[in-house]
Amino acid sequence: MREFLIGFIRSASLEPTELLIGLVVLAIIAVSAILLHLLLHTIVLRSIKRYASSNQILAGLLEYNLFARLALVAQGGVVYAQAHIWLEEGFFRDSSVTMSLLWVALFALLSLYAVLDKLFDLLYRVTRSPVFAMKTIVQTLKLVMGIVVGIYTISILADKSPVAILSGLGAMSAVLMLIFKDTILGFSAGLQITTNKMVEIGDWIEMPKYGADGDVIDIGLNVVKVRNWDKTITTIPTYALVSDSFKNWRGMRESGGRRIKRAIPIDIKTISFLSEDDIKRLKKAHLLAPYLETKLSEIGSYNAKNDLDPSVAINSRRLTNIGTLRAYIMAYLKSNPNINQEMTIMVRQLSPSQFGLPLEIYCFTSTTNWVEYEDIQSDIFDHIYSVLDEFNLKSYQYS
Repeated sequence: MREFLIGFIRSASLEPTELLIGLVVLAIIAVSAILLHLLLHTIVLRSIKRYASSNQILAGLLEYNLFARLALVAQGGVVYAQAHIWLEEGFFRDSSVTMSLLWVALFALLSLYAVLDKLFDLLYRVTRSPVFAMKTIVQTLKLVMGIVVGIYTISILADKSPVAILSGLGAMSAVLMLIFKDTILGFSAGLQITTNKMVEIGDWIEMPKYGADGDVIDIGLNVVKVRNWDKTITTIPTYALVSDSFKNWRGMRESGGRRIKRAIPIDIKTISFLSEDDIKRLKKAHLLAPYLETKLSEIGSYNAKNDLDPSVAINSRRLTNIGTLRAYIMAYLKSNPNINQEMTIMVRQLSPSQFGLPLEIYCFTSTTNWVEYEDIQSDIFDHIYSVLDEFNLKSYQYS
């Protein structure tokens, strides 16, 4: 081929110097590369796209640009072959071979990345396995492939064997460990996270140390992304989920109920025994009537048995407004369809303080939806605050 090229140059009345031959060959290689590019990208790829409309796997690979990258690999291979065919050893041949090998290595690596990404997508759709386990494997394979291609690239540029490059890297192991520290820690943490099912995509987690409070949207080899409720994105080192503490609300969502735990401060000065008029009035409340009948019967029997004079308040058992309020709230919660009746329902007194006597409501809603939960909680406390006057009680308010 070289003799043919020299004869062609002489037929054009030119002296076939090495420089001129090299320039002509480079022009031939460039023109052939352009023609091959047009052939592959305008004809072949368009044909694949038309066929892919009825083939999901091909369509998926097209999404990851696999065929476009393979076309570029083929172009680099053609340039490499032409350099060996047309050029003798020297600057032009060495430069062309080196550039084509680097080109092929780069786009071959990107093609492998595209295949791995598509395999990850297919496996997740079919198996529904923990996304982190597969993603960690894919990212680790990408990292290994990237290192291999990086070593190969250095060997080409340095004109040395990859084995010689690897032996030189042994002395830099401490530096490499430092560079890949987060990756190694992330991989180790990922195995623990996957094995123990600590975090999954979609989990609501709280990690105040990193300002994270929202849903996990991505779990990677090095970082975990959390979309906070204010729509900002917080990134957390993957290994921090093992080394530091965090709160995962997955259990709440899976339980089917979200806890209400809030206290109303009752003004202690308003706590008193119920009068006969109070009892007659409160008996009209259908939620309280069963409680009052049972309790009055029990108290009456006790006082009669012990011959206690009810005319003196401290001589006998009597109903209090705070106790009756607790019974009413309990009955109200048990009759509320928005409260999960299979979970704990409790109304209790906490230790009194300078801010009154806290009356705590402890229960679970029948939904875990945040907006619905807040509505239910607000409705409950709207009602409780509104009925305090019926029991001659007042909430404590600092003034």
